[in-house]
Formats: sequence, C-alpha cells, structure tokens
Amino acid sequence: MKFTVIGAGVAGLTTALALATRGATVEVLERGASIGAESCSRFAGGMLAPWCEAESAEELVVSLGVESLSYWPQRAPHVVARGSLVLALQRDGADLDRFARRTRNSSLLDADAIAALEPDLAGRFRRGIFFADEAHLDPRAALPALAEALHARGSSLTCNVEVRPNDIDGDHVIDCRGLAARDALPDLRGVKGEMLIVHCPDVTLTRPVRLVHPRFPLYIVPRGDNVYMIGATMVESSERGRVTARAMVELLNAAYALHPAFAEAEIMEIGCDARPAFPDNLPRIRRNGRVLHVNGLYRHGFLLSPALARMAAAVALDNAYFPEVMDEHRRQRTVA
Repeated sequence: MKFTVIGAGVAGLTTALALATRGATVEVLERGASIGAESCSRFAGGMLAPWCEAESAEELVVSLGVESLSYWPQRAPHVVARGSLVLALQRDGADLDRFARRTRNSSLLDADAIAALEPDLAGRFRRGIFFADEAHLDPRAALPALAEALHARGSSLTCNVEVRPNDIDGDHVIDCRGLAARDALPDLRGVKGEMLIVHCPDVTLTRPVRLVHPRFPLYIVPRGDNVYMIGATMVESSERGRVTARAMVELLNAAYALHPAFAEAEIMEIGCDARPAFPDNLPRIRRNGRVLHVNGLYRHGFLLSPALARMAAAVALDNAYFPEVMDEHRRQRTVA
C-alpha cells in the first residue's frame, strides 16, 4: 500500500515513519527547500513535558504526551532526560502554588534542592517544582534523524514541492501541512509564537527551566555549549514572519529575571511561526475520502506527534477509530 504524506514537519515525518515501519510504501513531499524549513517545528522548544503541560492543557495532552518519553530516545539524537524545573519569583508565589495544584508527578523543592539541581540558580529562588521524569530534545536535530530513518526504510522525501491533497494521484494521502491546511480544515487557526536563541557563557543550565509569571511565562531550554532557546509568546495570529520588539523585550526581561547574566548573552537568532490549532487546542485526525488529515498539534508538536502518528497509521492501515481525536469530525458528518 502506497501513501503520500504532504509536509515534512514533525507531524508529517512521524506519521510517515509510523506507516513505513508497518510496511507501507511512503513518499513525503515538502514545500520548503529543506526538512522543516517551512514548518513551525523548526522553532519548537522540544520539551517532552506532559505533566508540566497539565497546568494549562487538557488531560488528553498528558495521556498522549507520555508516549513521547519512550518514543524519542529511540529515534532522535541527544534526548536529555533530566526533568523539568519550574520556578517563580517570590512575588509570584501564588502562581507557583497554582501550577503545583494543576499538575502531578512532581516534587516540591526548597532553595537548597534548587541549587543542587542547577548550581547557577543558587540563592535566586526559594521554592520550585521538579518534574523528574520529563525530558527535552533539539528539534533541529530530531527532524533530520526522522528523515534518515525513513530513508533507511526505503521511503522517499522530496523538497521544493508545493501541492494540495487533490493534486496527488493515488488512493492514500496524508495531509500534514499544518496551518496551510486551512483550505481543507476551515476551523484551523494560527497561534503565533516568537522565540530567540542566545549564547550565554556565564550561565549553565542542564534542563528546561520554566519561569511562572502572571503576564509572560517563559521557558529556557538548553541546547548545549551554553546555547539556550528562550520562548515563547502566544498570540492569536496566523502571521508567520514578523517578530515584534515587544515580544523580544518581554522574553529578555523574563530571562534576566531568571538570571541577570542573560543580559550579556549574545543573540544568535530570533524567529517566529504560527502553530496550527483547533478551537479547543486539541489535535485531530480527520478522514475526508481518500485524504487523512493529521493536524492541530498547537504548541505540543514533539510531545503529541508520536501518539498521533501511531493513531494515524492505525486509521489508514486498519480502519481504526480513536474517538478522543476523531469524535468532532464524526459529529460534524452526522449533523451534515
């Protein structure tokens, strides 16, 4: 059985690999000049943090996201399993307490415990929350690793090809175009995220650190060699190319609040993109004739794509049905 997957972001590549692993013949078509070049996956934080996400996400995100913790170490280089650390300034202690109430699978830390985990933060925070079982990866290393795994299974990947599902000949098409799929998924919306990458030799962090803040919560993800990804804003907008000064000021101010040495960091890159999301911020698998749409991963691309890919392959190959991610489309068809 042959499938054409449109889109080589994390949703497209994981879905293609799930199909190829089960013996299907797969070709991937990507509109960008290289893997991930036109995908919001390039600007992802790469945090595999299902329990942290429970603070603001539905339980479905947690239950599906746990699968990523065993998936990625087998498929991507340099997955770091050192947990996630959540902190707040003293004045924002109530927000930290609320974060703790809304999440689970964590432990509360005092100042000494924080210093033991991250010595460069010693004396800066009195309390924190530690999610020991979480991990993180570098998205820009993970995407090529998936492509290599596809190549090893005889699948093809062609860049600089911009197509829509109806342009494809053949019986089986998987649409993983992200926000570009609004022509077929009219309830899909964009949520803009802005980020920056800095080099800060005066700070060493070994795990993602989230700074809880009532106005602009922040996460800092280490990329190795004192390089950090700082993100990210969430703006209701489909705009993909403009980074605002306001966003950069807010992110840098928050990073400075975490540690003043970030004021001297070298800014290596700034970027933004629009994450594809449905109204409830939950993912969907939708069938429309010969086309299967896998979309709506919102800001949980690397967290949810392993589970969504597994489900999509089962739908495509076994005609399986997963009500947790397919119910809405079933109800829409019933109403229609």
